[in-house]
Amino acid sequence: MNKPASKIYRTTNWSSYNRALINRGNISIWFDLKPQWYAQSQGKQGRNQTYSDTAIQCCLMIKLLFRLSLRMVTGFVQ
Repeated sequence: MNKPASKIYRTTNWSSYNRALINRGNISIWFDLKPQWYAQSQGKQGRNQTYSDTAIQCCLMIKLLFRLSLRMVTGFVQ
């Protein structure tokens, strides 16, 4: 017995197809760290920190939990 021929799917909109593939693996985790996410001005010379120590520690915990590289964590957090 022969299998029925499968239909050939041709992608016409590659940008939306790529976005769908990226979003397929999305995991949403909500943290209530918004007031503590960005660093406050220290009043010192030089450039201020963008993110607080709490935000950096949270990212490092995600890195350890999911065994990700640092670049993957930055994409995950965005």
